[in-house]
Amino acid sequence: MSKCEKAIVTVLCMVYNGNKILLQDRVKKDWRGLTFPGGHVEKEESFIQAVIREIYEETGLTIREPKLCGVKQFQTDEDERYIVLLFKTDKFEGTLISSDEGEMRWIDRDSLNDYKLVNDSMDLLKVFDSDCYSEFMYERSKSGDDWIVRLY
Repeated sequence: MSKCEKAIVTVLCMVYNGNKILLQDRVKKDWRGLTFPGGHVEKEESFIQAVIREIYEETGLTIREPKLCGVKQFQTDEDERYIVLLFKTDKFEGTLISSDEGEMRWIDRDSLNDYKLVNDSMDLLKVFDSDCYSEFMYERSKSGDDWIVRLY
């Protein structure tokens, strides 16, 4: 039995400006609500290149010095490991735009509870902000019907 497994690698980035964070109001049916922008890492692309490209495509902003601050992961129904590399930066330039993936909005951190966020946004924010956590993992419950969030 091989110890290798198929993996899907993606990136998310928390772009922030003081107390405001840039969130995308996702329109995708299986993941609606406000969340951090990002997307898939393309073949032979570095993780840094991917996060810079994805943020530009979805927001119109060119980010600099994205810092890897954590990982989110889960096992898909096809038994693939889905890995999300979490980056953050407050260094950017350009004019904010939205994409067909959703409208971009600057949201004050203090008002996040007033918005419809995707289910895991607040837990992801803990990883983005924390010196204690670096991993967000979804584990299936013993019954297989529910997901359990683990922060490490």
